[in-house]
Amino acid sequence: MFMEAFDPNSPQWAESATHSNSFRCPTCNNGPDLADAVWINRRSPVYTENHRKKWQEFYHCECGCVWWAWSNERPKTEYSGREPIAEDGGLPPSSLF
Repeated sequence: MFMEAFDPNSPQWAESATHSNSFRCPTCNNGPDLADAVWINRRSPVYTENHRKKWQEFYHCECGCVWWAWSNERPKTEYSGREPIAEDGGLPPSSLF
Protein backbone atom coordinates (compact mmCIF):
# COMPACT_ATOMS: atom_id res chain seq x y z
CA MET A 1 0.00 0.00 0.00
CA PHE A 2 1.33 3.42 -0.95
CA MET A 3 0.82 5.76 1.99
CA GLU A 4 0.63 9.54 1.74
CA ALA A 5 -1.44 9.71 4.88
CA PHE A 6 0.25 12.66 6.59
CA ASP A 7 1.37 14.72 3.60
CA PRO A 8 0.00 18.24 4.18
CA ASN A 9 -0.95 18.57 0.50
CA SER A 10 -3.72 16.51 -1.01
CA PRO A 11 -2.78 14.00 -3.67
CA GLN A 12 -4.35 14.55 -7.08
CA TRP A 13 -6.33 11.29 -6.83
CA ALA A 14 -8.26 12.63 -3.80
CA GLU A 15 -9.96 15.33 -5.90
CA SER A 16 -12.43 12.84 -7.39
CA ALA A 17 -13.42 11.22 -4.06
CA THR A 18 -17.03 10.55 -3.14
CA HIS A 19 -18.36 10.40 0.41
CA SER A 20 -19.02 6.94 1.83
CA ASN A 21 -21.37 6.74 4.80
CA SER A 22 -20.46 3.13 5.58
CA PHE A 23 -16.66 3.59 5.89
CA ARG A 24 -16.30 1.12 3.02
CA CYS A 25 -15.72 1.49 -0.70
CA PRO A 26 -19.08 2.41 -2.26
CA THR A 27 -18.19 0.44 -5.41
CA CYS A 28 -16.83 -2.92 -4.20
CA ASN A 29 -17.55 -2.73 -0.42
CA ASN A 30 -13.87 -3.25 0.55
CA GLY A 31 -12.78 -1.75 3.85
CA PRO A 32 -9.99 0.82 4.19
CA ASP A 33 -7.46 -1.92 4.94
CA LEU A 34 -7.52 -2.91 1.24
CA ALA A 35 -6.84 0.60 -0.06
CA ASP A 36 -3.88 1.20 -2.36
CA ALA A 37 -3.34 4.70 -0.94
CA VAL A 38 -4.56 6.76 2.01
CA TRP A 39 -4.55 10.48 2.76
CA ILE A 40 -5.87 12.23 5.89
CA ASN A 41 -6.86 15.89 5.53
CA ARG A 42 -5.38 17.22 8.76
CA ARG A 43 -5.26 20.80 7.50
CA SER A 44 -9.00 21.32 7.91
CA PRO A 45 -10.34 19.58 11.00
CA VAL A 46 -14.00 19.89 11.87
CA TYR A 47 -15.16 20.09 15.47
CA THR A 48 -18.05 17.95 16.67
CA GLU A 49 -20.74 19.07 19.10
CA ASN A 50 -18.65 17.72 22.02
CA HIS A 51 -15.59 19.73 20.86
CA ARG A 52 -13.67 16.75 19.46
CA LYS A 53 -11.84 16.93 16.14
CA LYS A 54 -12.69 14.85 13.13
CA TRP A 55 -10.88 14.66 9.80
CA GLN A 56 -11.65 13.57 6.29
CA GLU A 57 -9.91 10.27 5.51
CA PHE A 58 -9.43 9.60 1.79
CA TYR A 59 -8.94 6.11 0.35
CA HIS A 60 -7.91 4.99 -3.13
CA CYS A 61 -9.41 1.51 -3.29
CA GLU A 62 -7.78 -1.35 -5.16
CA CYS A 63 -10.86 -1.41 -7.44
CA GLY A 64 -10.02 2.14 -8.60
CA CYS A 65 -12.76 3.96 -6.68
CA VAL A 66 -11.72 6.95 -4.56
CA TRP A 67 -13.81 7.58 -1.46
CA TRP A 68 -13.69 9.47 1.81
CA ALA A 69 -15.33 9.29 5.23
CA TRP A 70 -15.12 11.22 8.49
CA SER A 71 -12.66 9.84 11.03
CA ASN A 72 -15.42 9.62 13.65
CA GLU A 73 -17.46 7.34 11.35
CA ARG A 74 -14.99 4.47 11.75
CA PRO A 75 -16.61 1.29 13.05
CA LYS A 76 -16.08 0.67 16.75
CA THR A 77 -13.28 -1.71 17.77
CA GLU A 78 -12.30 -3.40 21.00
CA TYR A 79 -10.17 -0.31 21.75
CA SER A 80 -12.94 2.24 21.20
CA GLY A 81 -13.90 4.23 24.27
CA ARG A 82 -10.77 3.41 26.26
CA GLU A 83 -9.13 6.12 28.31
CA PRO A 84 -6.03 7.57 26.63
CA ILE A 85 -2.68 6.82 28.27
CA ALA A 86 -1.21 9.83 30.05
CA GLU A 87 1.84 11.40 28.39
CA ASP A 88 4.03 10.45 31.34
CA GLY A 89 2.91 6.81 31.08
CA GLY A 90 0.85 6.99 34.26
CA LEU A 91 -2.88 6.75 34.75
CA PRO A 92 -5.12 9.20 32.92
CA PRO A 93 -6.46 12.01 35.15
CA SER A 94 -10.03 10.69 35.13
CA SER A 95 -8.93 7.39 36.72
CA LEU A 96 -7.52 9.15 39.77
CA PHE A 97 -10.93 9.87 41.29
